[in-house]
Amino acid sequence: MIEGNQFEESVRAYFDFLTVEFGFKLSEVKIRGNAFYDVQYKDNTRVVSISYENIEDYLLVIIFMLQNGEMPDYDDKTKTLHLNRLNPIVLSKVDKNEITLNNEFFSRFQTKNPFERKLLKSAKELRVCLKHFKELQSH
Repeated sequence: MIEGNQFEESVRAYFDFLTVEFGFKLSEVKIRGNAFYDVQYKDNTRVVSISYENIEDYLLVIIFMLQNGEMPDYDDKTKTLHLNRLNPIVLSKVDKNEITLNNEFFSRFQTKNPFERKLLKSAKELRVCLKHFKELQSH
C-alpha cells in the first residue's frame, strides 16, 4: 500500500511535464483516507486525472474534455478519454526514435517499487499522447 502523501509527491514529480511543457495547472488533490487518491491538472479545455485505488492497486489516468468549462459525464466516451484506450492509437503513429527520446526525458527518475514503475509508465505514455493530442481528436 502507498501512502497518500507518497502518491501526491510521486505524481507531482513524474507528471511535472504537464505544467512545464503543456501549460496545465495543478487544480485538485484528493486524498480519501488510505483508499483513494486523485491528483488533477487542468488547462482551458482539459482535465487530466491521475487516480489510484490503493486497496485494488488500480491506477487510472483519464483526460476529460471540458464542456463549457465543466467536467463531462464520466460515461461519455467522446469526452472521457482513458489513457489505456489512447495508447494503442498513439503508439501506432509514433516511431521508435520518439519513444527513445521520451524515455530519455524520464531517465532522471529512479523508481523504488512496482507502484512507482506503473506510475512512471503512465507518465511516459501520457506525455506521448499529449504530444499527438490533436491527431487523436480527429481519430
